[in-house]
Amino acid sequence: MLEMPQPKPPANEPRETREKRLRMRSMRRGIKEMDLILQAYAEDRVSAMSEADLDLYDDLLNENDHDLYQWVTGQTAPDDRYGAMIGDIRAHIAAART
Repeated sequence: MLEMPQPKPPANEPRETREKRLRMRSMRRGIKEMDLILQAYAEDRVSAMSEADLDLYDDLLNENDHDLYQWVTGQTAPDDRYGAMIGDIRAHIAAART
């Protein structure tokens, strides 16, 4: 399978710029369901994330949308490194439904 090169975030990117970039990437996914899920999640969570969590979320956004959707909906188990974040995304979805 051909793997696409992943974009590298700009060096020394200011936090405000990084948050805006991650929010934009969250809402421009390609699969409408993931656009809706991740846009709402990013709007509510990105500003409170630690630098390590921002790094992990940035990496998560490089994953294939079909994989992400299956992880978020519980159809398949996420990669171990994303387990807690996927759990947080699921909890965010559940809270939005109530």
